[in-house]
Amino acid sequence: MKSEAVMGLPEYEVTGIEEVGGFLRIRARFTGTVACPHCAGKQLRIKDRRIRRLRHESWGTRQTMLELEAGKWRCLDCQRSFWQRFPGIQPRVRATEPFRRSVCQKHYDGISRSRLAKRERISSATVERWFGNYLRLRQAERASPVCPQVLGIDEHFFTRSLGYATTFCDLKNRSVYDVVPGRSEKSLESYLEKLEGKHLVKVVCMDLAAVYRALVRKHFPQARIVADRFHVIRVINHHFLACWKELDPVGSKNRGLLSLMRRHRHNLKPEQHQKLMAYLKMNPGMELVYRFKQKLCYLLKEKGMNQKKCRELAPKLLRMIAELRAQQLGQMVQLGNTLHSWREEIATMWRFTRNNGITEGFHTKMEVLQRQAYGFRNFNNYRLRVKVMCS
Repeated sequence: MKSEAVMGLPEYEVTGIEEVGGFLRIRARFTGTVACPHCAGKQLRIKDRRIRRLRHESWGTRQTMLELEAGKWRCLDCQRSFWQRFPGIQPRVRATEPFRRSVCQKHYDGISRSRLAKRERISSATVERWFGNYLRLRQAERASPVCPQVLGIDEHFFTRSLGYATTFCDLKNRSVYDVVPGRSEKSLESYLEKLEGKHLVKVVCMDLAAVYRALVRKHFPQARIVADRFHVIRVINHHFLACWKELDPVGSKNRGLLSLMRRHRHNLKPEQHQKLMAYLKMNPGMELVYRFKQKLCYLLKEKGMNQKKCRELAPKLLRMIAELRAQQLGQMVQLGNTLHSWREEIATMWRFTRNNGITEGFHTKMEVLQRQAYGFRNFNNYRLRVKVMCS
């Protein structure tokens, strides 16, 4: 068997293999030409020798240890001394590059840091340090990201001490553009002021957060703000369920009815629809609220329409918002005021098919990253990991 097939490294020759302490120890020698790292001279004289022991990538299911004889040489051209350097092995490290890459790739693929450290018999801190260098190298290899044309903004929880963070997502290319600590205007102001390429942003999709809207109007004045459809429907359902609790405190605690109320009537089975209609007939006031909510959600789920169709639907939306604001029920009035405040952004979402569901999906992946790392104390490490692994 060729030496390269055993070691995965060129220019090395295996001189012996034995099993010691649970490792497969591979003795090898370098067959390439040694040159001075200072002047590239090849007129050398040996001064000393030592054995370097390095962790190497597994051979099948067996963990390996590589032994190399390293020489200390003196260059006769520049009169300087140096320890021999080997290709595929960095100076002053105790592992080969193939082994470090394999550990980083396994961690990247989802194996937790502690489990990987136990499996490979290295420290958890070593895994974290290697993986950090691996991510920085991958980040440097990537081209400098351009500010996306279609930007998604949403918040997610980071830690108890640092609170929330804001995610900026490239909805067109389905990748995370950046993650910034905080969600208030004060914490995001400095970042947005320094952001390059803001003029390239044409559309910004967000939930119904007044802080984000104010920041977008200030820093992206040319961009169109689009309300996220999922968050709009969620706000409507929230107020609807709160209204139901006011009208029927006992019935609203029924889990079976709660599940039926949350779903659209087209998603109900015949027996489920019959059960829901039987309840609503016994509660006429609740039936009116339910039917109004269904019509409103059905209207807001429209997407990808042309300008003419949007102009036809806009008066209908405004009439429904006016009806909500004229109600006697407090929850319905609050809902009407919210929709009235966001009426332009809600009407704009009819023109687009993109939404912040992509950003929410990345938030799920970020939670997985935090679980794999058992949390992050350093936000910069978290940010680096998200930008590389969510792109």
